[in-house]
Amino acid sequence: MRHSLSACALATLHARISADPDFATLQAVDLHALPTTGLAHDHIRLGDSGWLARVPKQSQFGLAALDNLRYQAACFRRASACGHAPRLQRVLLPCTELPLGALIVEYIAGRPLHMPAELARIAPALAALHNLPLPAPAHQPPLRDSADAVASELRTIQAQAAFLPDAALSVDSQAQLDEELHWAQRYAAQTAGQLQPVRLIATDTHPGNWLLRQDQAVLVDWEKGQYSSPAIDLAHASLYTSTTWDVVAAGAPPLQAIAAFYQHWLEAAAPDLAKPLRPWLLPLRRLVWLRAVTWCVKWRVASRQARRLEQPNSAASTEDWSAECSDAALVTHVQNRVDHYLDPAVMATVRQEWAPGSPLQDL
Repeated sequence: MRHSLSACALATLHARISADPDFATLQAVDLHALPTTGLAHDHIRLGDSGWLARVPKQSQFGLAALDNLRYQAACFRRASACGHAPRLQRVLLPCTELPLGALIVEYIAGRPLHMPAELARIAPALAALHNLPLPAPAHQPPLRDSADAVASELRTIQAQAAFLPDAALSVDSQAQLDEELHWAQRYAAQTAGQLQPVRLIATDTHPGNWLLRQDQAVLVDWEKGQYSSPAIDLAHASLYTSTTWDVVAAGAPPLQAIAAFYQHWLEAAAPDLAKPLRPWLLPLRRLVWLRAVTWCVKWRVASRQARRLEQPNSAASTEDWSAECSDAALVTHVQNRVDHYLDPAVMATVRQEWAPGSPLQDL
């Protein structure tokens, strides 16, 4: 799937990178675009330097261009301390030809996960991330403070659910979503004030965002790091809407394998983190699934809109889900996934995970 950068943008990218003494010998022909499998970034390998340019197409958090770069830079710097995230080399500020700028990050020479068999390989990497010490509140910005994970997830869910009237869901799908939305509101009210363990989390941990390098799992996408519940990462890594999302790393594991994945993490995580988090694992899984399917609702509506034309150094949000931002083959793939996840039979199957008798009830 092809990148979205123009020839002028690529020329500008090369000129700005090669102005750095560390890349003085980099030639334009050394820039190699990697296959684009996501809606938010293009990735350009910088020859054999061991680095790549990560060029945003938008901010999924709705940040302005410069704020988005600063946010992601902080994510990479902090996450790389666990040994399972790329290192950051530098930030390229926005300019006319690159209105959203770019980040230069470590190129991970690895392979995609073989799903569903290799889901468990993610668990120790996530445990290493979640075992990082929690910074004092004054040192957490610019990353989001989402310590009340339930309330934070519910806010996102409700914002995305605002697109429901225009999403043309089936009557059955709409009814199932209504039931889950009502449950989420009740659960948030019941647990208000009951805070769970908080750590640095990645948020977007689906298997397609991982590469295996010398048998070590590395999470390469760090746009949405925040301080919140590790249960969010565990859910997003293993839900059906994640394990079947990617173009390459796709394959749904059985529920017994998902339960084993959670157990691997519980054994690798620090005891003072694992034990108090257990009661939250299944409810957060349910909330993260609801966030995923309401995102599908939002994308179905927002992807029909025209692409925004960004101006460098604008303070406006750069969130943009227009289908015009991405390669047609990628858009077709996403459309297929969205339609599949909003199918009432698929929704009903996923909802069995939290029904009585599910293997996940014993998490």
